Amino acid sequence: MNAQDPHKQAEQYFTTSPSSADVRHEMHVTLRGHEADVETSNGVFSGGRVDLGTSVLLRHAPMPPAHGDFLDIGCGWGAISLALALESPEASVYAIDVNERAIELTEHNAELNGCTNIHAGEAADVPEGLEFELIWSNPPIRIGKQELHTLLMTWLPRLAPDGYAYLVVQKNLGSDSLMRWLAQALPDTFTVAKYASSKGYRVIEVHRLP
Repeated sequence: MNAQDPHKQAEQYFTTSPSSADVRHEMHVTLRGHEADVETSNGVFSGGRVDLGTSVLLRHAPMPPAHGDFLDIGCGWGAISLALALESPEASVYAIDVNERAIELTEHNAELNGCTNIHAGEAADVPEGLEFELIWSNPPIRIGKQELHTLLMTWLPRLAPDGYAYLVVQKNLGSDSLMRWLAQALPDTFTVAKYASSKGYRVIEVHRLP
């Protein structure tokens, strides 16, 4: 994103209705080898590009299963959800965000690229009790530690048995301490490990044992 005051940045893409003007921009992106045409806008996370953390996650995360229910926590304009949907067209991808503009953009970008398997919405739109074979996320670290912990502990326990989550977190924003916290906070039916490191980011793997 363009350099700006971080508090203003947070107000924009962590609020339900961004105060900035909804000015759409067209981009052509490559997501894990899949070409996609997308629209982005102001007031959503990394509205001008595929951000570095997401790029690291998409480059290093393993091939997703062909089938199952997948989750993208904090979908923004939909880069991770599109990558999952294009890799696994027979899977169902749930893309969630608090930002109405982000949800609308993800829905629109799914339609633009023929991804009928993306279901974008708020957390409340995810079917109650649904478990996920896969979770990918560039989680919103800047919402604050307590809010982040609450968010992750809402969704990570909903991994299906033998399900995996891959989270990308910048090292200087606490990836290693988050990894240690997850290992303590999750039940002993889960394992937490560093999966990859690149460009100042860690990819954290969370596995729910079978």
